[in-house]
This record gives sequence, structure tokens and C-alpha cells, in this order.
Amino acid sequence: RIRIEITGDHPSIQRDAALIHGLRNLIQNAVDFASVEVLIEAKTDRREIRLRIADDGPGFPATILPRLGSPFLTTRPRSEDGRSYEGMGLGLFIAKTLLERSGAAVRFGNRQRGAQVTVTWPREVIEAKNDRAALGQNPHISE
Repeated sequence: RIRIEITGDHPSIQRDAALIHGLRNLIQNAVDFASVEVLIEAKTDRREIRLRIADDGPGFPATILPRLGSPFLTTRPRSEDGRSYEGMGLGLFIAKTLLERSGAAVRFGNRQRGAQVTVTWPREVIEAKNDRAALGQNPHISE
């Protein structure tokens, strides 16, 4: 289950493929490791836009938490359904790099139960301006 909570206003931001890719990677990681739920929490105030992606899974291993967002060899634990993941840790590295290039600060951490990633932008760097207007809603495609 994915739960979305939004607090504050609803600013328009510039549609950017790199930003979408980075956020999609973080959300997919949360979905992969969640036991029951992923929380996507958006908060805005007059100075910043903050997005928190949290799951209720096992959390980030303490041994790699300081190195998350850097490319390194990782072996994800086998899940209950038999899936296992092996890789170079490049997905989080790429997501973090893309989001930081958009002006965001990215922090990885653990909650009491599960992992969380917090992405924070100053409003002035991410909010759509007249010369960088948002594209609006995606059109509905019927089958």
C-alpha cells in the first residue's frame, strides 16, 4: 500500500526527466523493501519543499548507511517471496546525484521500523517560474 500525505500549498514545479527518474528510483526501493506500506509525505512552506519516502521494511543496514548514495557493491537481503537483489549500489547513487543536481539535499536514514529518504529543495530552485512553467496534467489515454 502506498499512502500519500500532503501538507501546505501545492506549488507547480518544472517537469524534469532527471527529477522524475531520481524520485521513481527512491519510491521503487521503498516498495521493494516495504512489509505493508510506503509513506510519501510532501510538506511545503514559504522557504522549502520537502519530500519524505518511508517504508516499514527492515531499514538500511547500519554498516552501509554512511555510504548510501555512493557507488559500492551491495547485496540486498532475500525477501520472503524469494527475490534477491545484487548490484553496485548505483541506483541510489544515480538518484541522489540527479536530485542534488536539481538543487535538492538528500538524506538517508532509518526510522524505528523501516528506512526513510528525505529530499529537500529551496522553493526558489525548484518552483516553476514564468520561463520554466510546469507542463500540467498528463493527458488521459484510453485503451
